[in-house]
Amino acid sequence: MGFILFLMAVLWGVGHIMGAPYRARLVMIGVLYLGVLVIQVSLPEGAELRRATGGSAVPWLVLGGFAALAAGYVVILRRLRKRGGASSATAAPAARSGSFSETELDRYARHIMLREVGGPGQRRLREARVLVIGAGGLGAPALLYLAASGIGTIGVIDDDVVENSNLQRQVIHSDARIGMPKVFSAQAAMEAINPFIETRPYHRRLTEDIAQDLFADYDLILDGTDNFDTRYLANRAAVATGKPLISAAITQWEGQIGLYDPARGGPCYQCVFPQRPAPGLVPSCAEAGVIAPLPGVIGAMMAVEALKLLAEAGEGLRGRLIIHDALHAETRSIRTRSTPDCPVCGAVAGKAAETAA
Repeated sequence: MGFILFLMAVLWGVGHIMGAPYRARLVMIGVLYLGVLVIQVSLPEGAELRRATGGSAVPWLVLGGFAALAAGYVVILRRLRKRGGASSATAAPAARSGSFSETELDRYARHIMLREVGGPGQRRLREARVLVIGAGGLGAPALLYLAASGIGTIGVIDDDVVENSNLQRQVIHSDARIGMPKVFSAQAAMEAINPFIETRPYHRRLTEDIAQDLFADYDLILDGTDNFDTRYLANRAAVATGKPLISAAITQWEGQIGLYDPARGGPCYQCVFPQRPAPGLVPSCAEAGVIAPLPGVIGAMMAVEALKLLAEAGEGLRGRLIIHDALHAETRSIRTRSTPDCPVCGAVAGKAAETAA
């Protein structure tokens, strides 16, 4: 019997080292256990193989009973935890529907004290719906600050999973969540910060067939992706749905951020960047590297611009592009303009100009 138990332990350990799923390891041990029971029941008493595997089915049945009790306890505990989580999830929207609770007033006191925000501005934040594309370097700090600031509904779309190499800069994730879809990791972090918000994770890639319908459910779009295909797609969908788009990018030591809003007189992303750079001219972070705090700096700026726009505070980045050079500690602001013949927003920009006139 001891040898069989040792063999079970070896199977479990080897499976763990090789990265076999938890259930697969249980199945392997279960098959071995059933095989031993078959030997004990089918072979005559005194058979060599039966003696080698314990000599009797009774101790194996007792062991199986204890294992079943332990498994049942774990299942019941998980169900109780899920019920508790569901109760917490249903409590938060109720708090958002009426006036601020005392806990919320205390939580957002530093916002409410700002004359540019105040109570009305904080209420606008709570009623706002923001979609963040990408839960990576830029999305991580943006999502954390949006959640902490009390944005009522936060959506995040990303088809990637947390990897070890992400943790150098993607501060919303943790080592324990390696292998978890980034959107669910981000959701856990946001809800841990603020239980008074609603989070909507979309574990999939943003594609042409869903972009406009998805954007229509939100007031503001934040694009923190690392590829031009998605940036141009997000721009087209934002223009088509009339949603303002805050888009940012980073590489090595430099980052940039702009607000693209042709429906309200600003340029769209394609007005400013009519063509994608030649291959290799703007390498990704994976190809060229990036200093760890830079995504935090630019991602936090994305959150600041989102809060200003939603709370109607200060002057935003519509018609401006900020470029931050962290290596030389320089920040520049560049004026941007709409392109009348822009294939994406030309007609929209023209109507906005006529309305303003």
